[in-house]
Amino acid sequence: MNQTEAIERAKEHFAKLLDSQLKRVEQMKAGEDWADYSELKPIIVGVVGGDGIGPYITKEAVRVLEYLLQKEITEGKVQLRDIPGLTIEERAKANKALPEEALAALKECHVILKGPLTTPKKGDPWPNLESANVSMRRELDLFANVRPVKVPKQGIDWIFYRENTEGEYVLGSKGFNVTDDLAVDFKVITTQGAERIVRLAFEYAKKNGIKRVSAVTKANVIKTTDGKFLETAKKVAKDYPDIQFDDWFVDIMAAKLVDEKRRKDFKVIVLPNLYGDILTDEAAEFQGGVGTAGSANIGKRYAMFEAIHGSAPRMVQEGRAAYADPSSIMRAAVMLLRHIGLVDQAKEFEMALDICGQFEKKVALTGRADGASGAEFADYVMETLKDRNLESRWKGFQR
Repeated sequence: MNQTEAIERAKEHFAKLLDSQLKRVEQMKAGEDWADYSELKPIIVGVVGGDGIGPYITKEAVRVLEYLLQKEITEGKVQLRDIPGLTIEERAKANKALPEEALAALKECHVILKGPLTTPKKGDPWPNLESANVSMRRELDLFANVRPVKVPKQGIDWIFYRENTEGEYVLGSKGFNVTDDLAVDFKVITTQGAERIVRLAFEYAKKNGIKRVSAVTKANVIKTTDGKFLETAKKVAKDYPDIQFDDWFVDIMAAKLVDEKRRKDFKVIVLPNLYGDILTDEAAEFQGGVGTAGSANIGKRYAMFEAIHGSAPRMVQEGRAAYADPSSIMRAAVMLLRHIGLVDQAKEFEMALDICGQFEKKVALTGRADGASGAEFADYVMETLKDRNLESRWKGFQR
């Protein structure tokens, strides 16, 4: 193939991508109303065990939820429902990142608690499927990835609003080898996509009395897409005059998060997809690592809550899956409870996790047989939840 033919083939490929993205813009413009969980009975919570250590840690999170929600489940206000069809083996057999039957089952739920799913990479025995996580976020339009990080002893109380359906990830599997020597990938930012994630971050700050929102880009180099995100953020900020707005380049923000003098000042941080993925993993290290951090994926109609780490196949291969730390997906379950309006249960669960995972640490998780199992940690959390003086006990560690 000569150069002219290669360019024409690339143009045809790019035209198809542009067409799909312009259709997505029109769908965002049409919009839809936010779900009202107070009007739903039951609220259906879909449970996806996932791959690798996923089923092990998800099982423990569900055990705690069943304990916390005994009354709601008995009264038919909440229903926990297993969603099959999404293991890597099942996805490979269907040769789809998100098989139709699994997607249909997900859409019958209102919120989803999801264990980590394996994304095939080069050298794996699986077909080159798109990330199921990315596909799920796109199909359910879960545009906001929300990741809180709290370390009270260090004065850290951050919440990250990561755009979830655009950036490098939306077309991550659609890159193109123009010739044997030239490979091209694509980054997408839309006005509508940027506007809704930034506004959601400002709305959270407004409702919670937070006076600062920080945007993160690399607009000095990635001038068009990151430039659009930053320009949109500045426009949205004008609608919230009582909230301070500032912007940072991603490399500087990565440095400031480890700056003991400056990091306490950050509160709400909003950023495009890839930067959000990287910085939230960095931030989670202050809390004890990615194994301790949960995240929410929020859309107007659906919401999904998950651990931020992967499926850890090595732990399974080494026979250590039962010792995986379930804190991450438990933190995600806290966010799920708060999202559907069960604020008191969420508060109790979060306090118990702080006590068990950050303060007392009577049950030590090492990821190996020399430490506690995930089941033993879940038992510790539930025993802590039984304490009638839970809040006083938690407050005692804040001093």
